[in-house]
Amino acid sequence: MSVFIGPDTRLVVQGITGRDGSFHTRQMMEYGTRVVAGVTPGKGGQTFDDAVPVFHTVADAVAETGANTSVIYVPARFAADAIFEAADAGVALIVCITEGVPVADMLRALPYVEERGARLIGPNCPGLIVPDVCKVGILPGQIVQAGSVGIVSRSGTLTYEVIFQLTRAEIGQSTCVGIGGDPLIGTDFVDCLEAFEGDDDTEVVVMIGEIGGTDEQMAAEFVANRMSKPVVGFIAGQTAPPGRRMGHAGAIISGSEGTAEEKMRSFREHGIGVAERPADIVGLLRERM
Repeated sequence: MSVFIGPDTRLVVQGITGRDGSFHTRQMMEYGTRVVAGVTPGKGGQTFDDAVPVFHTVADAVAETGANTSVIYVPARFAADAIFEAADAGVALIVCITEGVPVADMLRALPYVEERGARLIGPNCPGLIVPDVCKVGILPGQIVQAGSVGIVSRSGTLTYEVIFQLTRAEIGQSTCVGIGGDPLIGTDFVDCLEAFEGDDDTEVVVMIGEIGGTDEQMAAEFVANRMSKPVVGFIAGQTAPPGRRMGHAGAIISGSEGTAEEKMRSFREHGIGVAERPADIVGLLRERM
């Protein structure tokens, strides 16, 4: 069992012939992901690397190949349309890697996806990976190791760092999910925590947050009230000054609720082990496993 993706994932890559799409498609295929189709308008009928058929539309790709998951590598100005197209085609999981998607576009895309019963991860995210099974997105497969620790993170770079620290300590992962750090995203901490709670292969969860917003505080309440599995966490941006955006579009302190100090205090009050540094996560996990 795994979270959101697994051996039954049949992937269509939107933007497969572009620079990023082609590079990461090869990486996903080499890792073992079942990439069954690609989509680039105007290039239908071609074959990517003599292995993957390319279609004009996602609807055509789904009809011909049974794709149930989409990953999006298109420029920001086209990302919302790509999300609409995947949702209309009946894709169950849509992973949008694209960064810089306008908030106004996401205000339209999020309810559209929800109305059609699909799940969106992202935008501006690294995707997700199930070690030794499949990956969808840009998470590097060489740093993961199969195990029982679920990871959910707003930060792509910190996701890599924490996974590397765990693997080096021979602590394996069940599923690693990068949800993205934009102000409006499809799948949040609570969604992932709920999925990990129901996942038989996950025994403990690492939650990596950052300054800005109140998602971490809401997640902490969910952990205290709804989870039986232990959770440890880290908050990035502990030295960030108020009013200055740090990294992600959503990482800006606009009041007391968005500070690292407030988020870390909420974690502690709700029984979540708090790491002062990413390297401390290994020790916290060992105390709880």
